[in-house]
Amino acid sequence: MKTHPRPSDILRALGLAIAAAVMLATPLAAQEKEQPATISISGEGSVSAAPDVAMVTSGVVTDGKTAAEALAGNSEAMSEVVKTIKAAGIEARDIQTSGFSVSPRYERIKKTNGNETLEIVGYRVTNGVSIRVRDLEKLGGLLDAVVKDGANQVNGISFIVSDGDKRRDEARQEAMADAIRKAKIYTEAAGVKLGKVLSINENSYPVRPKGFALARAEAVSDAAPPVEAGESELSVQVNVTWELDQ
Repeated sequence: MKTHPRPSDILRALGLAIAAAVMLATPLAAQEKEQPATISISGEGSVSAAPDVAMVTSGVVTDGKTAAEALAGNSEAMSEVVKTIKAAGIEARDIQTSGFSVSPRYERIKKTNGNETLEIVGYRVTNGVSIRVRDLEKLGGLLDAVVKDGANQVNGISFIVSDGDKRRDEARQEAMADAIRKAKIYTEAAGVKLGKVLSINENSYPVRPKGFALARAEAVSDAAPPVEAGESELSVQVNVTWELDQ
């Protein structure tokens, strides 16, 4: 014999279900309500510093009818260049081979039938060296000397601030102070206060030269090329998010 639930039992079960649904919904509503108001501001800081180290990339390129001939000529010239670099007071730890290659040289040869073909007419050897110059007063004389003693390539000069990390820390402090200053302007205007910091993210930029000059000199010139290191700018951007106290 089937028994049917009494109306009171149905009402009791329905009441329990409603109560459970309310209990589940209440924490979710509370969580949504508890999400704090925030403000995100970016700040920038930069410092200027005089570079005290230079990086120079120089080298020798030689051609020959055979790879062996080109290599022999290159090795002889490069040995003289390295001797000159060391004679200028550059330590061995600051001299490093930066590139070496042997490659064929091609020319278009016109055949008797009128067609043109590419044929190997010789070989080229390229040997590069990177030089770290810790005394910038030696830089101009070094450039002049290596060119006179066989280097036929000077591919570039870059300047370095040796205590760049320490100087960049100063830029970080400036960037944070800038972000706080901006945030206070907005919060005071809005009638709220800054709360705790929720996140800090940093963007650092490569060192930017504020200007340097390199005047080229011919290899036969008696005067060393004048080189000016100028100043470098170290910049940092910081993005900060605060909770707002309302």
